[in-house]
Amino acid sequence: MVVSVSGVVLAGVVLVLLVRNRRATVGAAIVAAVFGFLLASTGLADPIRSALDGGAKVTSSVKP
Repeated sequence: MVVSVSGVVLAGVVLVLLVRNRRATVGAAIVAAVFGFLLASTGLADPIRSALDGGAKVTSSVKP
């Protein structure tokens, strides 16, 4: 699936605007989901996945 960077940028900008204006609505959740799906199909997916895996390992190694 080919997604242009402009779609990712547009969804990101809309999401940032919704969050900054504190619009926690169903529409904001849909935009966040679309942004996630679009971002997952770009070249940033692997670095983001690696960072999240690393954060999960650090979190799981912390003893309360």
